[in-house]
Amino acid sequence: MTAVGFDLDMTLADTRAGIAAVYDELAVRLGVPFDSAAIVRRLGPPLETELANWLPPEEVAAAATLYREIYPQMGVPVHTAMAGAYEAIDAIRRVGGRIIVVTGKNVRDARGTVEVLGLDVDEVVGSLFGPDKGSALARFGAAAYVGDHVADIEAARAGGAVSVTVATGPYTVGELRDHGADVALGDLTEFTAWFAGWRERDERQ
Repeated sequence: MTAVGFDLDMTLADTRAGIAAVYDELAVRLGVPFDSAAIVRRLGPPLETELANWLPPEEVAAAATLYREIYPQMGVPVHTAMAGAYEAIDAIRRVGGRIIVVTGKNVRDARGTVEVLGLDVDEVVGSLFGPDKGSALARFGAAAYVGDHVADIEAARAGGAVSVTVATGPYTVGELRDHGADVALGDLTEFTAWFAGWRERDERQ
């Protein structure tokens, strides 16, 4: 049975509008001029890492707590699926495959996003970034991991999975290849054809 892992933000889900709305609300409440447009262009690293760009170290934890309080009401409801997301999942399901989402987003909001979008996945693991995702992928038996960030390439390597990347986040196809991705796609609409070819080659071997 084929098992595939996916990142969430900007891989399966377009979370930019929701995240921007939460940062804009956070700016009002904290009196901090967050540039939400700039922030959503570089999604990937943990929340605390981004907040550290704007706040003194001693204020980051409290701001992260407030952000997470706001997120379920302001962020999750306006998330949308990335082009090709449902088709990618369907392609895996049609061959009896299993799907795990492994994301830096906390598990509550990750599950909320999966549910509001109706994404048919088997498991959701949150609050992991880069190679720290590897243990979840290995435990699930993921043969491939799909993500939009160079840190997702490290995640796939750590989990013993094929690194499949999509240029729907902060990196181009060329940049993803240069960082060592096994596969670099323009977006998830290209996944189904790649997946069919990959399985065919695997079966021949």
